Amino acid sequence: MSDSETKQHFVRPDVQACLNMLEAMVSTPMHELPVAEARQTYLAMRHVADADPTELAIIRDLHCAGPAGDIPLRYYDKRAERGSGPAIIFVHGGGFVIGDLDTHHPFCTFLADQLDLPVIAVDYRLAPEHPFPAAAQDAVAVAHWLAESPKELGLNITGLIPVGDSAGGNLAIVISQSLATNPATVPVIAQMPIYPVVSARKDWQSMDDFADGFVLTRDGMDWFDNAYQPDNANPLYNVIDGFDHALTPPTVLITAGLDPLRDQGRAYGAKLLEAGVTTSFYEARGTVHGLIGLRKVIPSGEQDCKSMTECLHNLLSNISGQTLS
Repeated sequence: MSDSETKQHFVRPDVQACLNMLEAMVSTPMHELPVAEARQTYLAMRHVADADPTELAIIRDLHCAGPAGDIPLRYYDKRAERGSGPAIIFVHGGGFVIGDLDTHHPFCTFLADQLDLPVIAVDYRLAPEHPFPAAAQDAVAVAHWLAESPKELGLNITGLIPVGDSAGGNLAIVISQSLATNPATVPVIAQMPIYPVVSARKDWQSMDDFADGFVLTRDGMDWFDNAYQPDNANPLYNVIDGFDHALTPPTVLITAGLDPLRDQGRAYGAKLLEAGVTTSFYEARGTVHGLIGLRKVIPSGEQDCKSMTECLHNLLSNISGQTLS
């Protein structure tokens, strides 16, 4: 995307440099690759574009039982030993088609370090091999398992905090809503969806404004949808219209200024406020979808990530007297 093509929108200088680099590097869009190759490309991009992982006391792979077999997980903690408290369940993005524990490994280490909370990342089933609602079913199953404070973790979990980006942001909201209507052993105390997929609609203005040239494209989103095969009327996908938002826990909501998903994220935030939900909203101006995995090539994204974790820390501090004690 050239400077002249983006001049109508505010674009940070390091974001523009990244877009120019990607335009020069990428000969075949990811949505035109075979699924297996697209997944490999997404992982390879992590090593080029993302920051190095943060060292932690615990980084351990494990699994739990799911509706269709074992679900791989990864447990992160900056402390070797920890008392009772909440835990983050992290659900990665990638359009429900690509992404895994390794693609989001650096951000999960960052999250665990910045918030000083245990983080458990979920490797849910991917489409097209496992279409909708397999991803949602796996995410909810892991949340119920974590709520039991399983001995494999050695933690006494007092509350859950779903966090996820893009498709994972959708799944984080699904976890919160599913556990509100079908409670687990401990409650969801907060959530942080990061530029989430929340709507089945395709007519948002930001979808047109950033349809091409801003990392996530309209063609890419169509490819993801064709693989995932969501039921657009089902609240497990169309969360903005299908759920009772009054049941939503306190929320930190993140959007990106140059993201096709920006406007639906803003609309979701408005729904939460209308429902009386405690909501902190952070929009990363002048940057793109996928920013949490682009911290090496977009250095300003490091501050965005710190700002979002600070928002969540402040939210948890404000509710701790009521919920976390």
